[in-house]
Amino acid sequence: MLFNSVEFLVFFPIVVLIYWVLPKKIRYIWLLVASYVFYMGWNAEYALLIATSTIITYLCGLGVEAFGNKEGKGALIARKLVIATGFVSNLGILFFYKYFDFFLENANRVLVHLKLQTIESSFSVLLPVGISFYTFQALGYIVDVYRGEIKAEKNPLKYALFVSFFPQLVAGPIERSKNLLEQIRDIPQRKTFEYRQVANGLIVMLYGYFLKMVVADRISIVAEYVFGRYYELGSVELIVGAVAFAIQIYCDFGSYSLIAIGAAQVMGFTLMENFNTPYFSVSIKDFWRRWHVSLSSWFRDYLYIPMGGNRCSKPRKYLNLMVTFLVSGLWHGAEWSYVIWGGLHGIYQVIGDLTLPLRKKIVEICKVRTNCNSYKLTQMFVTFVLTTFAWIFFRADTISQALLYVKRMVTRWNFTVLFNGGLYDLGIDRFESNVLLVSLVILLLVDLVRYHKNQRIDVYLQEQNFWFRWLVCIGLLVMVFVYGVYGPSYDASEFIYFQF
Repeated sequence: MLFNSVEFLVFFPIVVLIYWVLPKKIRYIWLLVASYVFYMGWNAEYALLIATSTIITYLCGLGVEAFGNKEGKGALIARKLVIATGFVSNLGILFFYKYFDFFLENANRVLVHLKLQTIESSFSVLLPVGISFYTFQALGYIVDVYRGEIKAEKNPLKYALFVSFFPQLVAGPIERSKNLLEQIRDIPQRKTFEYRQVANGLIVMLYGYFLKMVVADRISIVAEYVFGRYYELGSVELIVGAVAFAIQIYCDFGSYSLIAIGAAQVMGFTLMENFNTPYFSVSIKDFWRRWHVSLSSWFRDYLYIPMGGNRCSKPRKYLNLMVTFLVSGLWHGAEWSYVIWGGLHGIYQVIGDLTLPLRKKIVEICKVRTNCNSYKLTQMFVTFVLTTFAWIFFRADTISQALLYVKRMVTRWNFTVLFNGGLYDLGIDRFESNVLLVSLVILLLVDLVRYHKNQRIDVYLQEQNFWFRWLVCIGLLVMVFVYGVYGPSYDASEFIYFQF
């Protein structure tokens, strides 16, 4: 069930209204039922997978806590065995459904090279929506219990709701047990209805729909056109296509997170922020503090730091960084292009750390002012160029296609296209291009408010006059209904991160 579908626009109000009128003690049960109905809207059979993951990690949480209350070496070994069982079983399920074909394909390449018999497989499985998200969320819970950061949940239905909570189930944010599970436990103590909470949640959802239907789905046409015809276009169009995809994936994934956060907020739940103006980052390290925060912080807390983080020698620190980013790339998909994308971000950070003393020395010698806007804008520009370059590998179907794209981008200069109107022929006409430009200005203004005031759009509007608040909301609503990408040739686009 897509957020930008008629089904969800019917489903969500019904769920919320029934949630508000039910007795507080059984509301979590209703949300659990609604969450499974929501997930089964894609494929009812895969509800068994999320149920299996839930049962395994629920039992593991109880086992880790039970053995943690005992003393002795045997209890410690038992705890580690329990947590290992949880990780192996869940990652095994994830591997089978997401990476088995990728592994088999690459294994066969090696076997062919060695002139050995290849492995035949009759398996053909569809990737379950959101499996990477709920798997990581459940595994994070086991680790939190192991570390003593949260008590194991005794009620299996409350824990099942934590794993399957429908607003963030299929594309995040990847929630922590210390946040979402604690809120589920506190449902009986929550107020039935708060006007401001509901109003703010709806504003966040509305802006999310604007980002998805007006910006992301429109600029995706440009990105699709350029990447589909990269072999016949010049440098300027290819640069525009790369920037278009950078904006598309930000607005597409950011919109899902906003709709999820807003929907949860309407019901009184607070989900973690997933994006914080990432394209205003002044370094790649800063970018990963602002982009897909729930995933980057998950890898930091459950992979990078346990491997030693930066509390070790520099070579080991750089190895930890590279492993973390390579795994992050693989998490996104079973393709080498994703691994390259993750590797590039790892390399960026290693080079940035190695060259930091030299860059500081150059700044000092050249007497460059670092406390001014021009310096910060330069940092932002360089960071955006680096991230956009990496997005080419993320978007391309293969590594070879990405390399050919980059080659043409730096060798086929055609500046005349800037003056002959050729940029209006990249999949959308002049009118649609102008709509896109206006929507990008709105995106920029909202992100500037977020960057300078550290306020989300709902909080900012609550501080404004009544007339201004309603003018903005009505304007966004009109743009969604009038300039959302409609028409007989358009189908509601799935959010990009559903495939991960």
